[in-house]
Amino acid sequence: MNVKKLIFEGEGVTLDFKKTITSCEKIARTMVSFANNKGGRLLIGVADDGTIKGVKSEDEERYMITKAAHLFSRPALEPLFEEIYVDDKLVLVVDTAESTLKPHYALAEDGKWWVYVRVKDKSVLASKIVVDVLKRSADNAGVLIEYSSKEKSLLEYLEKMNRITVKEYCELIKVGRRAAQRILVNMVLSGVIKIHTTEKDEYYTAA
Repeated sequence: MNVKKLIFEGEGVTLDFKKTITSCEKIARTMVSFANNKGGRLLIGVADDGTIKGVKSEDEERYMITKAAHLFSRPALEPLFEEIYVDDKLVLVVDTAESTLKPHYALAEDGKWWVYVRVKDKSVLASKIVVDVLKRSADNAGVLIEYSSKEKSLLEYLEKMNRITVKEYCELIKVGRRAAQRILVNMVLSGVIKIHTTEKDEYYTAA
């Protein structure tokens, strides 16, 4: 594994740098977001700007990560560890695979369990729709779509405007948020539309 090449590529959807582990809650959030996505890799002993600082106490870092994976993540995660020396400094590489048990929840500082997903180089709170999509995609049940006027309106709107939010869809078909979310989840699962999560908002486009 070429750690320097990874660092050069920078943090992103599947890569995160941590100089040191200071909080089980924060590291659980990152690992959960990887598991809920396509998997990801943590480089411990690397600063946010890519400077290799090295790990001072490898056992302590392993302990914190394992604790976060087992006690602060639900269902529990099983990270894989690898030790790599770069310029005589120890970097601890932690791999979290994409999970088949989505969604995974992380225990937050407020004592509640929340679902996180990876957006660019950040772990962000998942919306109710994303959580529903994760739950339903994990059970592999097929989705039967009935194309009523509500679905047709959505596709016609996307053809003209390219994107739509939940709020806009509610206004378009004159239904409450819950009913709109249910239709959107089905449409995402059937591969007709795509969900896009950013740090500020969430919107949908045709697939």
